[in-house]
Amino acid sequence: MDRRAFLTALAGTSLAAITPEAVLAASAAANPAWALAVGDIETDLAPRSLRLIHGRAPKGLAGTLYRNGPARFRRGTGTPAHWFDGDGLVRAFRIRDGRASLAGRFVDTFKRRQDQAFGALVSPGFAATAAKGATVRSADDSNAANTALLPIGGELLALWEQGSPIALDPDTLATKGPKTYAPDLAHMPFLAHPRIEPNGRVWNLGVAGKQAIVWTLNPDGSLLKTGMLPLPRASYIHDFTATARSLVIVLQPWIQDKRVMPFAASMSWRPELGTQVLVVDKDDFSKRRIFDLPAFFAFHLGDAWEEADGTIRFDACTEADASFAARGGSQITALKMPETQVTRLSFITLGADGKGRIEVTALPAEFPKTDPRFAGSGRMKTVVNTVGGGPAKPFLQGVAVSDWKTGKADVFDFGPDHCAEEFVFVARPGSSRELDGWLVGTTLNLKARATELHVFEASRVSAGPVCSWRADVPLPVGFHGCWV
Repeated sequence: MDRRAFLTALAGTSLAAITPEAVLAASAAANPAWALAVGDIETDLAPRSLRLIHGRAPKGLAGTLYRNGPARFRRGTGTPAHWFDGDGLVRAFRIRDGRASLAGRFVDTFKRRQDQAFGALVSPGFAATAAKGATVRSADDSNAANTALLPIGGELLALWEQGSPIALDPDTLATKGPKTYAPDLAHMPFLAHPRIEPNGRVWNLGVAGKQAIVWTLNPDGSLLKTGMLPLPRASYIHDFTATARSLVIVLQPWIQDKRVMPFAASMSWRPELGTQVLVVDKDDFSKRRIFDLPAFFAFHLGDAWEEADGTIRFDACTEADASFAARGGSQITALKMPETQVTRLSFITLGADGKGRIEVTALPAEFPKTDPRFAGSGRMKTVVNTVGGGPAKPFLQGVAVSDWKTGKADVFDFGPDHCAEEFVFVARPGSSRELDGWLVGTTLNLKARATELHVFEASRVSAGPVCSWRADVPLPVGFHGCWV
């Protein structure tokens, strides 16, 4: 298996002022209130101060919460194809000296420039087919760069699922361009969920059918090595996890079994196949084990660890099938409630006896995050978004810390007027205890029509935010972020 064959397989598949009025959605009475969550931002966000509305910033908390997510879905008369296909807007929430500010900038992708030039949605994507006249030379031409961010080597990398990472300046958020680690690695896929070891070394996958490229980056952002990894099936892989010694790859039964476009239409839900978990030794890809589990779908996994007897444990936010990926994201951008299952926090055990087990809890959950200092080693806590939006809203509205040992969750519910986004953990200076520090994240306040920034004590989430700031603009609900 070589890179040429891999690429062949892959081929089948300026700052300005802005006001709330520039957000197009939710202005008509016929639209649901949550339409703000998938509204269109017209331009970049000039730096502005946030207004403190509650409490005060903890002493020692200083840095930047970078977040990424789609923020432009509609052009001309075209219908947006899917939530995952909107143009990526990178937001920088900076906290310093007890004050907070916000700036945002669209990633200057080829896709965004092409759609702007046509004045219409012409580029292909997760659920979009290329229109007549659109240029598609490689996966980089359809890269929306709208999912996650990786700070490394003095740069901020905007990530999607296919195509190259796109490098940004972390201070100005200006786009530098696609990150190419070597000439023969141009246009290779680089997933949105790399796994970072406590020493700063990065592991990631890029997937094309039944093949994967394994990326390993040094802490300074330089390329350490790549390798090719055959997969047992052409599963949809958005995320993977890792222990100190192994890569852990969930192969769910949403299978690419057709050579059609768009990508979402090439997939079929095959529950009779069940879910497989592939465990591969980081140093020797020929050392591999496969565990069988009942069928489930998951976008996101928690960090894994391996115990002395070889047992591997990790958590995941699972649902019954792939209906949200296949249809729900398109229904949301069409301002319709998606017909999907509730995503719940699940505990997965890959036993030393070769048997896999899954325990699905009652906790609605998405966007699992953990203390990055414990990545790949034993841990007890997972941070998730939780509390269902109910029949009137398809977004979660709370944050929780779940404990593996007790099975209990410490929950805060922002209430039905909020759409909660992913919260990240920030360690308290000088502390080495797991989850000793703060949770920092954002919500979209539908009633106030504004995005808010919140800080929690990670050990007392149910007590509510220790401080909150409010922006002067409502931003669409995004996906993932990081703290620097």
